[in-house]
Amino acid sequence: MGLDSRDSQARGSKRANGERESEILGVLQQAEAALTPGEVAERLGGELTYSSVVTILTRMHTKQLLTRTRRGRAYAYAPVTDDPGFAARRMRTVLEERPDREAVLARFADSLSDTDADLLRHLLGPDADPDR
Repeated sequence: MGLDSRDSQARGSKRANGERESEILGVLQQAEAALTPGEVAERLGGELTYSSVVTILTRMHTKQLLTRTRRGRAYAYAPVTDDPGFAARRMRTVLEERPDREAVLARFADSLSDTDADLLRHLLGPDADPDR
């Protein structure tokens, strides 16, 4: 095994892009303020090179998952929303990709537990509650 292989292993095995994005998103969500790529790399414990972190952050910014502001010669990145907000965005994206929204929403509603259905009715307001 050559030096390059050991260096690669020391920085972690190959992971799917989504897995790395989730890991970095978690770091950013736990931070009290926006972080530069160097700060993200440091908090990851050296698992990724600086250039890999920059690439992933740039990709996430392009996907509109992060905001960025200039800090010195680098950008500092922050999530556009919290974890529930990202889950809601994913749900909305799936819904928007389907041609029959009514069928998708009906299947989704049918699959909810009674507790979740009651919660959804509550969140939608009094007009959505059939008992009122």
